[in-house]
Amino acid sequence: MAQHRKTSTDPYRSFVLRALKQEVNKKATDLIENVLKPKHIEPPPKGHQLNYLVDITTKWLGSKCYIISIYRRPGPHAISPTFESKFASMEYAGNAKFALSFMRHTGQWIHLYERLSVDECMSAIRDDPWFQP
Repeated sequence: MAQHRKTSTDPYRSFVLRALKQEVNKKATDLIENVLKPKHIEPPPKGHQLNYLVDITTKWLGSKCYIISIYRRPGPHAISPTFESKFASMEYAGNAKFALSFMRHTGQWIHLYERLSVDECMSAIRDDPWFQP
């Protein structure tokens, strides 16, 4: 027998989540533009066929906000000109708090923090060496 998923139709909850997403987007964009991009994005290397960082952005998938690095693949044999790599994940944990994780070089998410506010998440992404694009 098929199970039915419970969905929330509470308009207040939807409004709160929408407002929280806007706050996260605003603060993440500020962090990206003023700290991460100036620190990590450099001009493309001359004469090399190495991947290089060209942009940093955010993407929401359900209740998770990912901070993503976009790399360019130079050379004539690249399958696509760019590719994305997630390096931070903020998963909504309730009460305006997030669980914060980083992507390990093996492709595994490592959960570092359990219940942080948006500002605490932004500070951790800015200052913690685990969050590197």
